[in-house]
Amino acid sequence: MSRQLLGISKLYGERLLLSSRPRLSYCERSSAAIASTTSCLRRYFALLTNQSRCGTLPDRYPRSRMSNDNKMTARQRTARRRLQRERLLSIPPIEIQSHSKMSDQRDVLASGDHFECLGAKLPLDGIIQSDETSVDGMAIQTEDKSSTIPTSAGDNSGGSRSGRGSLGVFGGSSSDGTRANSTPAKSGSTERTITLMPGDGIGPEISAAVLAVLKAAGAPLKFETVDVTPTIDKDGKQSIPQEVVDSMQRTKLGLKGPLMTPVGKGFRSLNLILRVLFNLYANVRPCRSLEGVETVYGKVDVITIRENTEGEYSGIEHQLVHGVVQSIKLITRPASTRVADYCFRYALAMKRKKITAVHKRSSMRMSDGLFINCVREVYEKYKDQLIKHGIEYEEAPISKVCLKIVDDPTQFDVLVMPNLYGDIMSDTCAGLIGGLGLTPSGNIGLNGAIFEAVHGTAPTIAGKDLANPTALLLSAVMLLRYIDMSNYADRIERAVIKTIKDDKVRTIDLGGKAKCSEYTQALIKNVESLK
Repeated sequence: MSRQLLGISKLYGERLLLSSRPRLSYCERSSAAIASTTSCLRRYFALLTNQSRCGTLPDRYPRSRMSNDNKMTARQRTARRRLQRERLLSIPPIEIQSHSKMSDQRDVLASGDHFECLGAKLPLDGIIQSDETSVDGMAIQTEDKSSTIPTSAGDNSGGSRSGRGSLGVFGGSSSDGTRANSTPAKSGSTERTITLMPGDGIGPEISAAVLAVLKAAGAPLKFETVDVTPTIDKDGKQSIPQEVVDSMQRTKLGLKGPLMTPVGKGFRSLNLILRVLFNLYANVRPCRSLEGVETVYGKVDVITIRENTEGEYSGIEHQLVHGVVQSIKLITRPASTRVADYCFRYALAMKRKKITAVHKRSSMRMSDGLFINCVREVYEKYKDQLIKHGIEYEEAPISKVCLKIVDDPTQFDVLVMPNLYGDIMSDTCAGLIGGLGLTPSGNIGLNGAIFEAVHGTAPTIAGKDLANPTALLLSAVMLLRYIDMSNYADRIERAVIKTIKDDKVRTIDLGGKAKCSEYTQALIKNVESLK
């Protein structure tokens, strides 16, 4: 019985799994699968980063067969394998087509000048801009008013200040060093349009509450409401509504409630899909203690910045054999350099005191090793400016950071880390200040941003007027500062603190008995009183 090479289509290009007759050992099959997966990943990223200009992937790879001729010498077998690898790495100048065996329901395809993910089509221009030239082009001008790093205003007392302690955020830079979110609107100036994604569960309730507070504050915002609920086509594939993509392409700004991810084969997190579609490479989560919320730690002020598109959340996983699943942790130099660059610019703009690069290099020498090396390279670029502004830099393993932060969170200031570590650490920090219901989040990209509540959909209380809109409201505060509408952001943030501090109207999760509508009315009253 001859052994053959079986091509199986998988996510992120046509990944090839090598399988053979049962007499091959598990280690041999695993090694072959890893080698072929690596080759196809290299092809895929060459296409997306425009390193390959010859077009797209073919409909079907040429099949090869492992020879039954046991008389082949080792040199001949090596030459055959080299030829097979070269054949796999060659990309003919033809357009990509859907593979006849593709059944993963999580297709990411490129066709002509379009990029398709879950059925949503985007132009390739501006979606994937991860080449190192654009990373190196990110510049900082701390003394120039036209700087790509604006200062953030707003504090609890109502006075204007820059940086430290506020829910500030700024946009990524394009390759020419300009702001990526188009021309920022000044307070009280031209109306800005925002894509609103209410989400699932309690999402519509808290979204309505946030809109009411923004209206009371007089923020010049207009909202396009879109439904992110995925649709299932006739082939059984999950697709994201095209109207979401079209709206985000127009507005470049999004405000999103919680989304529910179905559990099962073929379904990916819609949050991840949105991040990949719009290349939202940096997730920024400020965790700061709010007056009036009693916690074990009184003065927590930690910013977590995580790489948002790679790592274990790349969605690259498959079953090698029954009962054995392989998941790829993807770390690339462009993405790691880009998020590190954003972190250092953030620390300078917000006048922070210390940056901690989090890793697990001792166990994952290549992946985390590459990440930490990229951070070090970027640190050398900003070293003089960091020293001038009194900002420290350190590196620490994730295990040590977890141990120390729950003991004394004041030891840390800004944390930068890969995707999975950042997800876990940001939720841990949220627990230090009272929970996810008080924690805002921003996903920052080169050409836009989406701000969101990071808590769940809470289906058990959906429709009962019991939800807490604070997290989404503070995310809207981050959005306002992102587009330089700090006056409105300050007013809303002070109203939130005043409402919680008064201890008269609180939602159930904050220890009160107020309904969502009652809490919203209290917020509106305080916003209007602060005008």
